[in-house]
Amino acid sequence: MASNLPMSPQLEQIHGEIHDNFRALANGFQKLDKIKDSNRQSKQLEELTGKMRECKRLIKEFDREVKDEESRNPPDVNKQLNDEKQSMIKELNSYVQLRKTYMNSLGNKKVELFDMGAGISEPTADENVQMASAMSNQELINSGMKTMDETDQVIERSKKVVEQTVEVGTQTAVTLKGQTDQMGRIVNELDTIQFSIKKASQLVKEIGRQVATDKCIMLFLLLIVIGVIAIIVVKIVNPSNKNIRDIPGLAPPAARRLLSTSPLQQFE
Repeated sequence: MASNLPMSPQLEQIHGEIHDNFRALANGFQKLDKIKDSNRQSKQLEELTGKMRECKRLIKEFDREVKDEESRNPPDVNKQLNDEKQSMIKELNSYVQLRKTYMNSLGNKKVELFDMGAGISEPTADENVQMASAMSNQELINSGMKTMDETDQVIERSKKVVEQTVEVGTQTAVTLKGQTDQMGRIVNELDTIQFSIKKASQLVKEIGRQVATDKCIMLFLLLIVIGVIAIIVVKIVNPSNKNIRDIPGLAPPAARRLLSTSPLQQFE
């Protein structure tokens, strides 16, 4: 088994993490058989999908380490390491196919991380086993790598969708903030206009009061002038009227003296 393989400490660590994930996948699918609720089954499948994604990443890292150490290892060790890598890929593919079987039985399409694409009919589990047994090791590796690459593409598309959603949300938040600030400015302007209208109303009232006061004063002056004129006219027409006092500065009319001459006085 893998424990008898000569590995570097880095490879041993990666190999151990991969098998830890495989054990978690096996336990997870066993628990999945006992779950009856479809929502809980979907959640369990999502968790298992995350484990498969982690296994795929670790297998790629294991492959890189094997290639880096290939020149330092003897050929038989390299062959054993490559066989172990192929074995892990087969085991991962078996879990992938098992997940697809559960997805088809549930009719749940929420998690599409390992799907081959829409519109393509997927083979059944028996057909997959027959196809895997008929394929060579290299073909199995290529098939597993292809499935992983397709999974990466699906994940990248999901990331882009998430980024676009976050960007749209950010733009919406900025737009809402701008509209809120604009509404605040409009409210302030309305308050200013209302205050100006009140001040203008008060000013109009004051002007109205001043105009009314001026009109009263002019009316009193007019009455005084009319009274003075009336007194002058009465004095001129009836100067002997003692009931009307003389107006200061206005002299009474001079009395006319009539000279009477008789014929007797002319001859004296």
